[in-house]
Amino acid sequence: MSERGNVSSSLLFSAISRRAALAALFTSAVTLVGLAQPTPSFAEDKKSIKVGIISGEDEDVWRVVVAQAAEKGLTVETVVFNDYTQPNEALERGEIDANAFQHQPYLDNQIKTQGYHIVRVGYTGVWPIGLYSKKYTKVADLPEGAVIGLPNDPSNEGRALRVLQNEGVIKLKDGTGILATTADIAENPKKVVIKELDAGIVGRSVEDLDAAVVNTDWALKSGLGPDNRIAQEPVADNPYRNFIAVKSGNENEGWVKTLVASYQNEKVKAEFDKVYKGTGISAY
Repeated sequence: MSERGNVSSSLLFSAISRRAALAALFTSAVTLVGLAQPTPSFAEDKKSIKVGIISGEDEDVWRVVVAQAAEKGLTVETVVFNDYTQPNEALERGEIDANAFQHQPYLDNQIKTQGYHIVRVGYTGVWPIGLYSKKYTKVADLPEGAVIGLPNDPSNEGRALRVLQNEGVIKLKDGTGILATTADIAENPKKVVIKELDAGIVGRSVEDLDAAVVNTDWALKSGLGPDNRIAQEPVADNPYRNFIAVKSGNENEGWVKTLVASYQNEKVKAEFDKVYKGTGISAY
């Protein structure tokens, strides 16, 4: 073979080698890109979640929810809190995946004051707030100057004031919304004294008051029963239904739908009715 032929062969071989090398490099790059593709986020494939709840009777209800979720392939761990401010803080920080303890007026106020990014995904129950007394059996028996305790958080204070208005104890200014405060009292014919207390304390203070408006869950914790309840807010069209909430953006995730379904069923309702003895009502 001539030198020219050898050079041509060499050039041809070199070109082929370069093409092979480039092809191999391309294949490797594709492989690396494939390996580098982001895996589905944990939020999309959650098999285990944490749900914030309030301590007490709801713990018994959520044991049944946990069992229902397990049957659907979702592991639920409940994180128990002792006051109303912590579950939303924990959810916003990502320390829990959901919570179940609040109604919409409370969440609306929390969003307004704290800037939370939290949304409702499924109703649970409603606990009609009541006026309780260990000294009087009827609202009409409350004396002039009676000292009445109310929960001091904005949503529940407005709710409590409406109970007093419905019973004719006070009258609120026209156009007052659901976040009414004592400053919105227009008429107070019995000159009752309003004492604002933490929602978790007001029920335990009934002995020292003439009466108190107490959330049902705290009433149960404080040993107050139907015999002590002298008035109650209406159940029909009640805006204070509690619900499961998650961070905004997660509301359409599969695990959220599973969680809601794990609560909204007959087995959980039966436990709910057993635990709350009619003071709470399923609201879905």
